[in-house]
Amino acid sequence: METLSTPLPSLPRYSTSLTVNNDHDHDHPVFLHIKQCTNSSQLGQIHAQMLRTGLFFDPYSASKLFAASALLPFSSLDYARRVFDQIPKPNLHSWNTLIRVYASSPEPLQGILIFLRMVHESPYYPNKFTFPFVIKAAAEIFSLCVGQALHGLAIKASLGADVFISNSLIHLYLSCGDLDSAYRVFTMIGEKDVVSWNSMITGLAQRGCAEKAFQLFQEMEEEGVKPNDVTMVGVLSACAKKLDLELGRWVCSYIERKGIRVDLTLSNAMLDMYTKCGSLEDAKRLFDMMEEKDIVTWTTMLDGYAKLGEYETAKQVLDTMPRQDIAAWNALISGYEQNGKSKEALSLYHELQQSQIAKPDGITLVSALSACAQLGAMGIGECIHAYVKEQGIKLNCHLTTSLIDMYSKCGDIKKALDVFYSVDRRDVFVWSAMIAGLAMHGQGRDAIDLFSRMQETMTKPNSVTFTNVLCACSHAGLVKEGKTFFNQMEPVYGIRPGVQHYSCMVDILGRAGLLEEAVEFIEKMPLLPSDSVWGALLGACQIHGNVELAELACRHLLELDPENNGAYVLLSNVYAKTGKWDGVSRLRKHMRVTGLKKEQGCSRIEVNGVIHEFLAGDNCHPLSKEIYSKLDEIVVRLKSAGYVPNKSHLLQLIEEDEMQEHALNLHSEKLAIAFGLQYVEVSQPIRIIKNLRVCGDCHSVAKLVSRLYNREIILRDRYRFHHFSGGNCSCKDYW
Repeated sequence: METLSTPLPSLPRYSTSLTVNNDHDHDHPVFLHIKQCTNSSQLGQIHAQMLRTGLFFDPYSASKLFAASALLPFSSLDYARRVFDQIPKPNLHSWNTLIRVYASSPEPLQGILIFLRMVHESPYYPNKFTFPFVIKAAAEIFSLCVGQALHGLAIKASLGADVFISNSLIHLYLSCGDLDSAYRVFTMIGEKDVVSWNSMITGLAQRGCAEKAFQLFQEMEEEGVKPNDVTMVGVLSACAKKLDLELGRWVCSYIERKGIRVDLTLSNAMLDMYTKCGSLEDAKRLFDMMEEKDIVTWTTMLDGYAKLGEYETAKQVLDTMPRQDIAAWNALISGYEQNGKSKEALSLYHELQQSQIAKPDGITLVSALSACAQLGAMGIGECIHAYVKEQGIKLNCHLTTSLIDMYSKCGDIKKALDVFYSVDRRDVFVWSAMIAGLAMHGQGRDAIDLFSRMQETMTKPNSVTFTNVLCACSHAGLVKEGKTFFNQMEPVYGIRPGVQHYSCMVDILGRAGLLEEAVEFIEKMPLLPSDSVWGALLGACQIHGNVELAELACRHLLELDPENNGAYVLLSNVYAKTGKWDGVSRLRKHMRVTGLKKEQGCSRIEVNGVIHEFLAGDNCHPLSKEIYSKLDEIVVRLKSAGYVPNKSHLLQLIEEDEMQEHALNLHSEKLAIAFGLQYVEVSQPIRIIKNLRVCGDCHSVAKLVSRLYNREIILRDRYRFHHFSGGNCSCKDYW
């Protein structure tokens, strides 16, 4: 045990009833020794001697020891609490100190409980020092109701106008998302200090009210309150939210003109503004000028490059960072994933795991699972799920949602349901993800039942929930139910239907063959019909072969998006389905003249953790020879079973029957099926992800292959899943 550098003086013994109340006693040598303590052992010695002499039982003296045990750099909250509990009659300062340390600890709720105990058990009433501490504790646990009660108590104690308490209340309301109450408290402060202005400006900026934040900054100047570095961090955050580079540059020049101290935090805020506003040139110039850089500096720069698609430079930043933490890896992994580069995201995730430089956290895993969902890489997704279990990572709602989404989009709805039922806490995003999973697998009734159970748990649906419910109705052909849900959105749930919900309704009506009603529905829309609305109608026209309405929908769609090659393809499919080959030829010529190209079909299949990609007519795969040999074998067996190619699904007019058949055989999903039959274990389903809608001919082929080869095939296209087993398909055929 360490000892004091000088021996403790012999302390006089006090009776327990003695009160220290004169200057001489206040300057007692023990108080000086408390101030000079450099570790907990020394403090423990003083504590023991104060107990022996009785000095500890004087409230003032005990409060000195307790304050040291709670607030000094080496302090321990557990020890401080034991000291407090030994004080027979803690004074108000001791109560305030305990509330203060708990408010800043991992257990802020204890601060509120101590406050309640003080109010009920002690002779003291909270003062102007008590309220800021306990209000902070309420903010830490995001408890609006507790904060409102404390606000009421402060007013009752005639302390509602105190600027420190008001500043604490502003922070509380902002933390709880109650912007109106925060602003109301702010406006009622008589003499606002710089903290008042900073809290409100930063709160508004962080919650997307950039214009109001900047307006408040101007008012602050007009009232003669001098902004500081914290103010400017909030203002720069508002510029970043507005994506206003010119305003951001003006703020940076203002900081220089006014001589505001630029520390690392403010420099990082400037850097963040430049990257979010898309000026990597300004960001790089500032980055190079910064004498001090921390992990936030490097990560901000990396994130800026990643978001603007400069991935090689972003990777160079990652590789040259003095210290790589998980936030930097997350910035690049999520940058890849959010920009459709899922293979690169997973490659970087594997590099992270192998390097062991940093440990993947929840954000890493969510991004990696999202990449798996996009690629249909269930094997990799299962490995990530296994990692979560091995590491004992608790499934929060973000991870749960990502796992459900991954399993659903990879074709295993049972595992998605297993994850859903394995967790106790489900927020609206978890419920919505599960409803979406059931919808994309054609289990519309189950999706609606789950929506009903969601409401029984008092979980309030949001806009996304209704999009998923309406999609479920569309895929399952539940027209009546779809209309009911749509009509209930605003009057029952208070959610105004958006353009996505109108698109779903057009899809519901169109798929059911109610094309005229769908057109009438569009004409009565209170919103301007978007490309997704006309696209839904055009897709329905393809299903039912309605040329006239298809031309109408295509015309409107191209007015909104002249370079939408998918519109030409869908209209061409309608022409081909109805034998109007002159229309097909005309569209083909128009696309050639205007330089528009049909989006190339691409199918992916995962085998042993490796993603294999096939394009239509692809011969780039290392195993192309074996794949095409298998495809020839499949065609022979199909014809023996009575298969006749459906040539209406060709975009171009090909006169020779043999060439038409050859063109159909080159579709990417057929190449993926041939590959899967050779290299996916017989006990496992063949899972294929296609970027476009599966054509009717490929749908028929997959169904027949599943019977002839006795294999389960799960095929996901742009719109839904198709499950084939034993020659049957769980989805409704629309071709």
